[in-house]
Amino acid sequence: MKIERFRKFKTEQFYPSHMGEDSHHVSNEFSMVVRAGNHIFMRGQTGFDLEGNFHGENDVIEQTENACRCIKQLLEEAGGRMEDVCKLTTYVTDRSFRKDVYSVIAKHFDGVYPVSTGLVVDGLALPEMLVEIDVEAVITGEE
Repeated sequence: MKIERFRKFKTEQFYPSHMGEDSHHVSNEFSMVVRAGNHIFMRGQTGFDLEGNFHGENDVIEQTENACRCIKQLLEEAGGRMEDVCKLTTYVTDRSFRKDVYSVIAKHFDGVYPVSTGLVVDGLALPEMLVEIDVEAVITGEE
C-alpha cells in the first residue's frame, strides 16, 4: 500500500510565535494529511489556515468555518472530496459552542452523513483555539 504525506511541516516553523523559551511545545515533524491507499487521515483543523495564520480569535463560528475550508482543500489535495469523509471528531472548549459549531459543520457536510463524535475538552493545543475537527475519509471508487 502506498503512503503519501501531504504538507509536511515542522512545528517550530508553523507556529513560530508560539515557540518561545517559556513554551511547552516540542519541536516535531508532522504532515497535515496522510493518504494510505484510499484512506485519508487528517490532522485536527482549527482556526489556523494552511499557512499558519490564525482566524477567528474569540469567534468559534469563524474558527469552524476556517477548519471546514481547510478540510475541503486538504481532502482535494490528497485526491478526495467532502463526500469521502467517514468520521468527524469535533473538540470544543465550551459546551455552549456546540450549536454554532455543528451549524457550520452541517452546512459544509450537507448530504455527506459521516459518523461523528463530539467532545468537550478543558483546552486545546493553544489557548486561542476554541474548536478542532479531526477527519478520516475513504476515497470512493478505489480498492
